[in-house]
Parts: sequence; C-alpha cells; structure tokens
Amino acid sequence: MQERAAELMEQVRSMFKDTTDILQTMDLVDSIQLLGLSYHFEKEISEALNRVHDADLNDHALYDTALRFRLLRQQGYHVTPGNTLGRFLGVDVFMYLTSSKMRIVSTLKDDPKGLLSLYNAAYLRIHEETILDEAISFTRDQLASMLSDLTPPLATQVRLFLESPLCRRMKRLLARNYISIYQEWATRNDALLELAKLDFNLLQCLHYDEIKSISIWWNDLFLSKNLSFARDRVVECYYWILAVYFEPHYSRARVITTKVMAMTSILDDIYDLYSTLEESQLLTQAIQRWDAKAVHQLPEYMKGYFLNLIDSFKEFENLLAPSEKYRLFYLKEACLFGFLFLTQRRHFLTFVWMKGLSRSYLEENKWAVKQYVPKLEEHLQISLISSAYPMLICASFVGMGEVATKEAFEWVASFPKIIKASALIARIANDFVSHELEQTREHVASTIQCYMKEFGTNVHVACENLQVMVEDAWKDVNEECLNPTAASVPLLERIVNFLCLFNDIYKDIDGYTNSSTYTRDNISLLLVHPIEICSCTLINHMV
Repeated sequence: MQERAAELMEQVRSMFKDTTDILQTMDLVDSIQLLGLSYHFEKEISEALNRVHDADLNDHALYDTALRFRLLRQQGYHVTPGNTLGRFLGVDVFMYLTSSKMRIVSTLKDDPKGLLSLYNAAYLRIHEETILDEAISFTRDQLASMLSDLTPPLATQVRLFLESPLCRRMKRLLARNYISIYQEWATRNDALLELAKLDFNLLQCLHYDEIKSISIWWNDLFLSKNLSFARDRVVECYYWILAVYFEPHYSRARVITTKVMAMTSILDDIYDLYSTLEESQLLTQAIQRWDAKAVHQLPEYMKGYFLNLIDSFKEFENLLAPSEKYRLFYLKEACLFGFLFLTQRRHFLTFVWMKGLSRSYLEENKWAVKQYVPKLEEHLQISLISSAYPMLICASFVGMGEVATKEAFEWVASFPKIIKASALIARIANDFVSHELEQTREHVASTIQCYMKEFGTNVHVACENLQVMVEDAWKDVNEECLNPTAASVPLLERIVNFLCLFNDIYKDIDGYTNSSTYTRDNISLLLVHPIEICSCTLINHMV
C-alpha cells in the first residue's frame, strides 16, 4: 500500500507540472484538498495558487470564479468579492427592486454547480462584505429548492454542504465522505481517487496505534473507582484531536493534546457534577500550587486525579526536546492574559491556562451556588476560559515541531482576536445544545439565560441574537487568517480546525456527552471502518 501510494504521489506531482490550464489547475487543487491529500503537496499547491492569483478569470463562469475566490481566501490571499466575484454579485446576478427584494437572473437557476461554488465561497466572508451575506441567503434558498430535482453525486454534495458549509466541516470526516462522492463523478481522476483511499487507510493504521497507546494510558490511571461520575470519553477526546490534525508528522502533538483534553474533561466533571464549593476551592488551590505535596489537602476522591495530572505533565516534558520544554510553562504556569472583571472596583484578574481553567470553573461554581445570573459580558469573561478552547489551543501547539516557536506561544498568551472569537463560537455552540438540560440541576447560568435576563427577551430571540454574534465571530476568524503575520498558517489551521470540530460535535445535541449518537457513527467512519479498495489494483501493482 505504501509503495503504491508513493507511486501515485509522483503521478500527482507530474499533474502539477503538466497542467498549464488555470481552470484544470484549480480543479486539481480543489480535489486534492477535499480528498484530504493536501498535506502531501503543500509546495505544489502554493505554487499553483500563486499562478491562479495572477491569472485573469474575468470572463469565466460562476463556478470557476467562485472556486478561485474560495481557493485563494483559504490560502490567505486578501482577494475581494468586487475583484473576483463582482460580475456575478452585481446586476448580472441580483436586480434590486425598490423594496430591496432580490430578483434572480433566470440563468443562475439552471446552474446548481455554480450556485454551490458561490455558496461555499461566500462563507469565507469578512466584515463589511454584505454582498456575501446576501449571496449565502440567496444560494442556500436556491439550492434547497432545487435539491429534489438533482441527482447524485451533485445532490449528495449539495445536501452535505447545506447541512454545514465546506469551510466549517471537519477535514478528516469531509475527506471520508467526499471520497464516496468523488468516485461517482464521471470526470474523476482515478489516480487521485486511488491515492485518497490508500492514504486514508494508511493513516487509519497510524491512528489505530495512537488510540491504542492512549487507551492503555487511560486505563492505567485507575480513575474509574473514585471518579465514577466522570464521563469516560477518551476515544471521543481522540476524535476531537483528530479533527485538529490528522497528518502523520503531528503524531506526538495528537497524543499530548488528547491526554490534556481527557484530563480536562475529568476536571470539568469534578467541578460541574460532583464537588461541593468547598472541595472546588481546595482543588483550585492545589492546582495553583502545582505541587504533589498539596494532595494532602484534597478529599480522597480527588487525590488520584491530582497526582495523575501532575504526572501527565511530567510525561509530556519527557516527550519534548530540551529546546521545547519551555512550552509546558505556557500551558501550565504562564500568565496568559488579564481580563477585565466587571465589579464596582473594575479590577483586573489574571488567569493561566490550566490554572486559569480551574479558577474559571470555581467562579462558575460560586455563581451556580448563589444562582447568580451575570450580564452577558461578565459571563463571557469567565465562560470563554471555561469553554477550555483557549487552553486546548495552547496544548495543541505543545507537541508540534519547529513551527511552534516561543513567539507563537507569546502570541497565544496575548489572547489574540482570533482565539477570543473562536472561544466565543465554542461557548455559544455548547450552550445552544446543553442549556436546557443543565438548568434542570444546579448549574451556572448559560449565555442564553444571561442574554434573556439582561435584554428582557425570550429564548428564541436570545438564540437568534447570539447566533448573529457567532457569525460575526466567524468573520473575525476569517479576517485574521488573511495575509497572516502574527502566527504562521499551520498554527492558524489548528485554531480553525478546532472550530470545525465544535461545529460538528455541537451540531444538534451535545455530541460529546451524548456520544452514542452521530458521534459514534463518525468515529466508526474514521477509526473503525477502512475504505474498500479494489484488490485487483494492488495485485496488479505487486505483479
């Protein structure tokens, strides 16, 4: 399989060299990315998109023009809708009546492929691009109305992206699904298809080994006896991190981040489900000390967890090279940001990631006990940290290679705009699917409750307005990924990939807590079932 994959990769590299037509080049890049193969061809893709950027596509169809816009924005080019999609987003597409209603040009109704291309491109919008807001609404309505008249594989593709647009989908799961779609296209490239199947199965073998070692580590913690109330979700944790990076050169990073997340999940359940306020305070104090001697101040059921938390970080340190060990300082000890805590004195509180996470959990416990419903801004100052998103971003950098520089960790420490926006999306996504259940027991108020109380609205209006905040935050994320300078593209990709995971896991329900639903099915697709490959292809290769 490895030999055949290597042979096919050389064929694909030859395609880049032999393809001079810009439209064919864009289709090649798009197919490679959708099939989950782009990590093999980063240099070739970068050079190809440079040529695409410099090319003139003013006289091409909607599909090609929208595809160019999407590919370039995904690559970090600051192309504008006016320069790339202007002809299609102007009077040629929309004609505005005095009532500001849109009248669709009849030719576009017969171009579902072009509409889908525009739909996926428009989700890479940034602020002040209202024409792309309108394009999303327009294309979504048109695609939904024509879906029943479409046939596979286009119908399958439209249905997939109407459920969630391309740029918000988990890449590994998208590749698994798109392989099935791609093989039905009459215009498919068979070499690409075979390579995608082989590569998926080869990576799945690596992922098998990783989840095996992580499961052994998890079982050796002996936490089930004292922490039977906690969610046993180590496989789900690995699935989360597989969404962040699936590539083989990030194996160490995957293992470290999965273990951090698994330990964080237990910490969340201790504070959220079981501990009293007094016990939460004791655990928070012990974590601030980060000293095994502090275990004596803890109740019996917490002791094993606390010692294993410290031991796990020592294990991470052993996995890092001497020049990398400083990274754990940022994850465990470094004072990453100060935020304004709204009180009458308006003083600053400083938090750290692991230590700050425990402090945020404690603060929420205090709110729950007092049945305190803060204003939305005050709530977010705590709940953006308790979402664990900022801490997990920092953790995801720890095991990466040279790209995770000390400057990168200092950038994370500044709590930049993209991480704040991402944490907001994660927090609200979680609250949308869990707030009703959580309010049946003693639990901190959700963002929805805070919004309802502060602005005097009902649940429906609160959710609508919070969703507007989510879409604005997505625009912040998209904007920060254009022409990046503060952080390199590989690091920004982890942030965006985490977001796509949240978009998947909190789609309709809390797919982490209730993982026996679609989460189980998705895990099976990625970690249980390999893709069927025609045996005659490999046999012929061996002969």
